[in-house]
Amino acid sequence: MEKENILIQFGQEVQRLRNEKGLSQEQLAEIAHVHRTYIGMIERAEKNITLLNIEKIAKALKVNIKDLFD
Repeated sequence: MEKENILIQFGQEVQRLRNEKGLSQEQLAEIAHVHRTYIGMIERAEKNITLLNIEKIAKALKVNIKDLFD
């Protein structure tokens, strides 16, 4: 099954912003209060992330939610 394009784009943007801020996946997970493996799964488009977790990640990255979709 082909991964949904929006999941791939979202994951790539999370990864780009995380790297830009010099954070490891584990560090971002800790700040966002999610499991450490969850960030990797998002970045690899393996999870269909919920709105609540989108908000947690946006806050942890100190960006607006809309910035994760640019």
